[in-house]
Amino acid sequence: MNGIHDVGGMHGMGPIVREDNEPVFHHDWERRVFALMISTFAGGQYSVDEVRHAIERMDPAHYLASSYYEHWLHAMETLLVEKGLLSQTELEAKRSQLAQEHS
Repeated sequence: MNGIHDVGGMHGMGPIVREDNEPVFHHDWERRVFALMISTFAGGQYSVDEVRHAIERMDPAHYLASSYYEHWLHAMETLLVEKGLLSQTELEAKRSQLAQEHS
């Protein structure tokens, strides 16, 4: 596989900026995504390979502009919709609700 997610050894990506005493979670939503990923994975909803493949299928521009936990969120959303455990309509309704709450 040679996609945007596979940048190992690629030149021109700029320096890796390391944050001193970096926290595990920068935002509360990241903590929730982590918990959801662990619980849905442990519940047998998908495998590690399916998560990796869902992340690899992200739009390259979205992949590069998003964070680690955004990759996990994208994978969960993608897989839960593909497996019929969540509908695209339900997902969009929740996104709309959250956008209204935070505007």
